[in-house]
Formats: sequence, structure tokens, C-alpha cells
Amino acid sequence: MTVHTEDLADERVLFKARLLQWFAGGLGASVLKAEKTRIARVLPTLFGYHIMQLGSLGKDHLLASSRINHKIIAMRIQDRDSRDIDRLCCMYTSIPIASESTDVVVLPHVLEFESQPHQILRETERVLIGEGHVVITGFNPWSLWGLWRLFLAWREQPPWSGRYIGLNRLKDWLSLLDFEIIETERFYFRPPLNNSRLMQRLGFMEPLGRYCWPYFGGMYMLVAKKRVIPLTPIKMQWQTRRHMIASGIVEPSARFLAGDG
Repeated sequence: MTVHTEDLADERVLFKARLLQWFAGGLGASVLKAEKTRIARVLPTLFGYHIMQLGSLGKDHLLASSRINHKIIAMRIQDRDSRDIDRLCCMYTSIPIASESTDVVVLPHVLEFESQPHQILRETERVLIGEGHVVITGFNPWSLWGLWRLFLAWREQPPWSGRYIGLNRLKDWLSLLDFEIIETERFYFRPPLNNSRLMQRLGFMEPLGRYCWPYFGGMYMLVAKKRVIPLTPIKMQWQTRRHMIASGIVEPSARFLAGDG
């Protein structure tokens, strides 16, 4: 069976439209509002010259609270709405931005709906400057939302068709890329019900969940910092060795010092 590139592109456009539609609905809008609140608390503490968001979850971007002047949204599908922010159409696995040029990268539910999450993280690490930050949000598989996904994934409808990534696994991936985990938070402890009136009545589960079962929030946010690996200082060692050779003094071997000579 031959799969044409045009067909795959059409499928991505359709899936993206369904995902945006879900985040615009009652339950999705409630989730997006909760995530905006968390991100708006974190971004004002991160400084620099350039901040980039991969993907979008609605008409409004998530970078409004950032104090960084230059804001970019990178998307796989062309968006003609430029408004108050620069737009970049590209693959998330190959971002046309110079290495070590971006101060902050925000990944809102990108990794779980893309086929190459590892490569996206590697590309994120590449474009970030040393000591730059990445902010990631995702669905927690170890929650009521993860349980709902087990029963609804067969329908291939977002957000249940995503590959939910556990927070511990994500930490392992980031540690392999030399990121330091700065902060994690799990939130949204209510079940994924489409009844808005019932969801309002279940609002008590939010403070109760943070106290009684904090590891089982339906969403999580992670903030990590790219480490700077220091170079090994060998200049002084080389100068010492050169001086000893020039003076005619030969360094004793390790075998001689050990008494084998």
C-alpha cells in the first residue's frame, strides 16, 4: 500500500483541526486555562532575548506573560494570522534557527502528539543557549485522564489518541540531554467529564488532590535548564610538562613511583 505525502499532510491538518477544536470546547478550554495559569507564573521569571513556542493550542499563544520582547511560534501548518507575534512554519524535528540562539522554548502538548518526541527534544536542546530553559506541558498517564485514554484511544480522537509520556520518563530523556530539572507540578485532578456543571461541582477536587494525591493530576508542567558543560583545564598541565622537558628533567613513570622499577 502506497502512502502519498499529500495524504499524510491532509491527515495532519485534519488531526490538528480536531485537536484545536477540542481545546476550544468546554473541557479542553478548562484544561488550557489551567495550563495558562501555570505557564504565566513561570515565564516572567525566565529572561533573555528570544522565546519560542512549538505548536499552538488555540488562537491565543501562551507567551503573553513573558517579559522577553521577541516571541516566535513555530508550527507545522502555515498560519496566516501574524498579529503581535512572529510565525514560523517548519518541522519540529528540524527548526530553521541557529544553534544556541534561543533563551526559552515552550512545548505545550507537542511531544505526545508527534511521532519523534526524542528528536524534538534534541532539536530543542540544540537551539537553546547555555542555561536556557524549556517549559513542557503534557497529559499525565498515571491519572484519571490516563485511565480514560485506555478506554477511548481506539476512537483515534484527540486528546485520547496521543502517546502520553510519564513525568519520570520525560525527566530521564532530559537528563540524557544534560538538562537540569528546575520544577515540576501536577495539576487538574478532576476527571475528564464534558458536563461543565458537574465539573464546577467537582472543583473541590483541585485543592484536595494537591494535598491527598499530588502525583495523580491529569496534567503536568515541567521546567528544565540546559546545563553548560565546562571544558577540562589542561593548559597548566601542558605548560608544566613543557617546562620540565625544556629543563632536562624527566618525569618519573607511574611504575617507578610504585616501586616496580
